[in-house]
Amino acid sequence: MEFKLLLNLLSNKGQVQTREHLLEKVWGASGDISTRTIDTHIKRLRQKLGKYGDNIETIRSVGYRFKDK
Repeated sequence: MEFKLLLNLLSNKGQVQTREHLLEKVWGASGDISTRTIDTHIKRLRQKLGKYGDNIETIRSVGYRFKDK
């Protein structure tokens, strides 16, 4: 799931992805899974990416985006 999540963020680099959008695109679910699931997976993904984990930016109350450098 973390790979699919990273792939989605990279495919939409610089664009904010809402938690609901990520649930639909990555998990194929809508409403069945808590949006907090996304937060947990983002945390794990950032840890695995090490120093590059900072490239995943939290957009408060909206979702996430991969920074466009």
